[in-house]
Amino acid sequence: MGQKMPAKQLKQEIFKLLKTNPKKRFNSKQIIKKLGLTNSSDSVYDAMQKLAEDGKLYEVEPGKFRLDRFAKSGNGKIKAKRKLHIGKVDLTRSGAAYVMIDDLEDDVYVAPRHTNNAMQGDRVQVSVHKPRGRRKAEGEIVKIVERATEHFLGVIKIYSKYAILTPSMYQLEHLEIQVGLDDLKGAEDGHIAVVKVVDWGKSQNHKPIAVVTSNLGEQGGSELAMKSILINKGFELEFSDAVMKESEALNSELSEAEVARRRDMRDITTFTIDPDTAKDFDDAISYQVLDDGRKEIGVHIADVTHYVQPGTALDKEALNRSTSVYLVDRVLPMLPEKISNELCSLRPHEDKCTFSAVFIFNEKGKVEERWFGKTLIHSDRRFTYMEAQEVLETGEGDFANELLDLNKIAKKLRKRKFKNGAINFESPEVKFKLDDEGTPVDVYVKVRKDAHMLIEEYMLLANKEVATFIVNKGKEGGGEIPFVYRVHDEPDQEKIGEFARFAMELGFKMEFQTPREIANSFMELGKAAEENEALRMLQPIAIRSMAKAVYTTDNIGHYGLAFENYSHFTSPIRRYSDVLAHRLLEKNLSEKAYREDKGDLEAKCKYISGQEKKAAEAERESVKYKQVEYTSNHIGEVFDAHISGMIDRGIFVQIDHSHAEGLIGFERFDESFDLGNGRLKAVGSRSGRTFKMGQKVRARILSTDLEKKTIELDLVEDED
Repeated sequence: MGQKMPAKQLKQEIFKLLKTNPKKRFNSKQIIKKLGLTNSSDSVYDAMQKLAEDGKLYEVEPGKFRLDRFAKSGNGKIKAKRKLHIGKVDLTRSGAAYVMIDDLEDDVYVAPRHTNNAMQGDRVQVSVHKPRGRRKAEGEIVKIVERATEHFLGVIKIYSKYAILTPSMYQLEHLEIQVGLDDLKGAEDGHIAVVKVVDWGKSQNHKPIAVVTSNLGEQGGSELAMKSILINKGFELEFSDAVMKESEALNSELSEAEVARRRDMRDITTFTIDPDTAKDFDDAISYQVLDDGRKEIGVHIADVTHYVQPGTALDKEALNRSTSVYLVDRVLPMLPEKISNELCSLRPHEDKCTFSAVFIFNEKGKVEERWFGKTLIHSDRRFTYMEAQEVLETGEGDFANELLDLNKIAKKLRKRKFKNGAINFESPEVKFKLDDEGTPVDVYVKVRKDAHMLIEEYMLLANKEVATFIVNKGKEGGGEIPFVYRVHDEPDQEKIGEFARFAMELGFKMEFQTPREIANSFMELGKAAEENEALRMLQPIAIRSMAKAVYTTDNIGHYGLAFENYSHFTSPIRRYSDVLAHRLLEKNLSEKAYREDKGDLEAKCKYISGQEKKAAEAERESVKYKQVEYTSNHIGEVFDAHISGMIDRGIFVQIDHSHAEGLIGFERFDESFDLGNGRLKAVGSRSGRTFKMGQKVRARILSTDLEKKTIELDLVEDED
């Protein structure tokens, strides 16, 4: 029998093996065989990746590692010949790159000949040095740690023996990707196509080799831009034939045995509340008053795991995508439409399979009992947020009594949450009105009302209670049960200290000696920002100064929500983390605890967190594109705006109406400006004229660049 090693020992033993075989390459299966392990390939690969990030191993090709070629062993220790860092690539049009490294103040310049075929957004290991007589560091990319994408979208040019695709992303204009004539999938000269790279080439002089996966014909404009955003972030536009075949074979019929094992809640008042454009209704709320006067409220979640079984093509694809991606004008779903919009969508007047968290509340709005399990429900009504809000405001309409009482309890949950130290960051969410062609004709900021917050509070409750159930079951016997937690770390004191000094410059004093003081200060900042435009500019900066929420098996709690235990359980149609949570919860509803390999689960958590980050970046890019597209129709017009940032080249200004941000270059003034250390104000070198963060200004639209998603502005002086 083999042995199963904990993560720390696993890293040590892998490193020891490769040190004794410094010239050999190993993949995870070879490591398992050599060391006689029962650990999974995923957990071994994750350990090897961590060793690579530490600068100890080198990924020679995807999945294969050797002792790092820039390191040597001596006395049992690894000693770096050059300083190695992990960073993210930002390519320039010339083919050179800047590598952004968290622990270095300045980006590292990499000449075109030293980029090692790295692409935009790749995570790379770079050796850094400072050339004699130069102020800034330069580097050489020694390996690709993680490709941002294998797929590229661009224009096909066909030659006699092969074809070339030139990517549409402006940073990759220098790149030529070779496609065989038999791999064009019908694409003709000049067509737009998506390709998948199958061979990256062994050196800078070898072109990557690819095959066409989607032929888009002669598409252009906004349609091409949106698809480019998705492709460039590594998301595939279409599902494979195997995935679609499995999806289409599924049906909604339930066996008698399946019905019998579920709690039947079809007779209880149930409804959904979603955006008016939603098609996948993945959560529903039920409400009933019990004989003793207490209220039973059910949070019912689409039972995706009933249809998506482990090991299937559907499951592998869902993990690969990990999340649905929401752009301004479209959704790229995690699961095929047959599942997301039909089988699992909790549509009204249909019996549906759900996984439910059912709570019994006392008269004070506190949970006294909770139950988790598989159920059958029947939604009586589909509300849009606007329709539900009208009922809450007028007290009239379908299920008015139920909605009003649900809202009353939700407000108590919300009040209790903030009393416990939760932080309320209300970042503006920009929305667009689009015409039939997808072109933005107006921009507005989404207003969150009681109907939105009602649903939010019950989803938060279910997520918190599911995580708490798992934690308590582990405490009852046998120790920790590995689970997928959604965690948010406490703030870094140094970053918060910098932010506090920044806030002080704008007249807001923060207390930041303890995590609770920081939370209270952020709450006070939110209130003050409602009255002060300059302080409103601090909120997005405050968010950036905080840790980012991630998925992990290490339950450190959720600082921003002030929850000791928190998970994601409520959206399995669009988040794979929730699919995992459903499976683990179901297996732990029996008396005996179920424990999955923690290393395997942590590797999945890490991957899902990375996919979530890419999806968020894609969403922001689509919003920025539409903001620039909207602004393109207003060249020469003047708008109210305020100063949102400062760099050496000029002042960033955010237009009040569209929330679009543009640059007023300092070259438009007849003097230079000094920004000072904090970059909170710019002072004219000759006149002493001062511009401050948050200052109200008037700005004229000069030009826009849709490809770069940039706006050039000019300051409009007051006319006295």
